[in-house]
Amino acid sequence: TKCQLLVTSLCVMLLGLSIATLSTVTHYGLHFTLISNVSLDSNSYRVIHHTAFYFGICLSMTLILAALLSSAATVRESQCLTAMGFFCFALAFCGLVPAACWRYIHSTEVEDSMMDVYDFVYEEVRRNTSSFRRHELTAIHEAFLCCGKHSPFGDTTNVEHKTCPPGQVHNEGQDCLREIQDFLKKHMGFVFSFLGMAIGFTVYGMILTSFLWFSIHFNSNLYRKGKYILR
Repeated sequence: TKCQLLVTSLCVMLLGLSIATLSTVTHYGLHFTLISNVSLDSNSYRVIHHTAFYFGICLSMTLILAALLSSAATVRESQCLTAMGFFCFALAFCGLVPAACWRYIHSTEVEDSMMDVYDFVYEEVRRNTSSFRRHELTAIHEAFLCCGKHSPFGDTTNVEHKTCPPGQVHNEGQDCLREIQDFLKKHMGFVFSFLGMAIGFTVYGMILTSFLWFSIHFNSNLYRKGKYILR
């Protein structure tokens, strides 16, 4: 059990560092910051963007703390540290399950909110000649390496000529809505994989720490049994 807990603690620590890295990339990455800066208050993307970052950082810190406490408890055979490690694993599990359920229930909300932001900027540029919105649309096109979208209103060629990167030809494969959707599907696939692994490791960590706690408890009782003091 001790060897398994040490290996699990190491894996959990690496997983916590990976989640922290992914959260930082999600929050400060060019693709996400561009959309977040452009989105309106009525759009849910900015709230999701910030919430995901803070949740990821808190989760990674909890997992790393659980790994450190479990490792120390294994080496020192301390019931107090074992109980604290179990509590950290349980706390992480209580946060992971609602997050996984939210992702499953709202499977397309992030993608939809991000594409809504692009739709808003694109239509603003199409209806208006504002240089500010045109600059934002150009930045999105350069970040996602796409060019415009298929609009039911037609008359989009002028917008794409002014905002697409030089040499970018508008075709079906470069439709920005599709490129944004594909990009987010890949990214959310990584997120969902990390959530699944974190849930598995937290459950396994809770089982091992509980076994270790009972093992330390019963061993300490056995050491005391049969000892007598002569007076």
